[in-house]
Amino acid sequence: MRARGICLLVFSGLALLSAICATVPLPDQESLPNDAGNVGKRTTRKEQQPGVFREYPAWEYNDFPIPDDYATPGEWVFARFMYRAVPMWGIRRNNWTIDYPRSDRHLSAAVRRLTRIQARSAEEPVAAEDGDDIYNWPWLYGVEVGHWDLTDFQAAKLRDFLLRGGFFMCDDFHGSEEWDTFTRSMKKVFPDRPIVDLPNSDPIFHTVYDLDDRYQVPGMQVTVTHRIPEKDGFIPRWRGIYDDKQRVMVAICHNMDLGDSWENADDPRYPEQYSALGFRIGVDYLVYAMTH
Repeated sequence: MRARGICLLVFSGLALLSAICATVPLPDQESLPNDAGNVGKRTTRKEQQPGVFREYPAWEYNDFPIPDDYATPGEWVFARFMYRAVPMWGIRRNNWTIDYPRSDRHLSAAVRRLTRIQARSAEEPVAAEDGDDIYNWPWLYGVEVGHWDLTDFQAAKLRDFLLRGGFFMCDDFHGSEEWDTFTRSMKKVFPDRPIVDLPNSDPIFHTVYDLDDRYQVPGMQVTVTHRIPEKDGFIPRWRGIYDDKQRVMVAICHNMDLGDSWENADDPRYPEQYSALGFRIGVDYLVYAMTH
């Protein structure tokens, strides 16, 4: 039903259950539904049920071990947004799977260690096309959004999700060209809401850790190139989109790669200082989402 909102303080155990573990094929990005006319309208109980845990073939990992307690419910789940990508040489690649699932599970483990939040050990891939499943996962993460090309349906569903109280964090895109690609789709989500720089005083930087002194977090490429920026992304940008009550709905991490800082936290080649900040940012953002 339209009136069904998202509870950010108390999560239903049903919404976090994972009944079956299954590896499923990746969706055909050229055949995604694109009729946004029914977004936000009354749906069936079946469409409102949370999806079961499943794995998809990933860009980097296809045999990452599944935690033994993957089906144990939690108060928070790393939900990863599945989006359509821009075509490159005629092919739409699965950029949404970058760092997946290693990054997701490392952040979930960190949340367990650094907070009292009962985080589920395994992630949840979330597709806008899967009925009302997106509304069961109030914290949503998108990677490499400098390569996304949202359908009208995905944009409408993401907008409805956010206006109902959801939170979207996006990360790992760099430079002016990827920024332009990102904003083209984000303007489909919110054509009338500006993207602004988040001030240090915003509560999102002070929920658990005080993060006034932030620095650019590079990807794993820093261990090879010894260069922190990628492309022309020399300055890290902490940006966002507010709702009418000044709640951050969209947290935009541009010219940085927090996903790599989570993914490679256990790799001795990757500098510890970047994972340390990356985890703190992730914790602050998700606690903000759960309390605002």
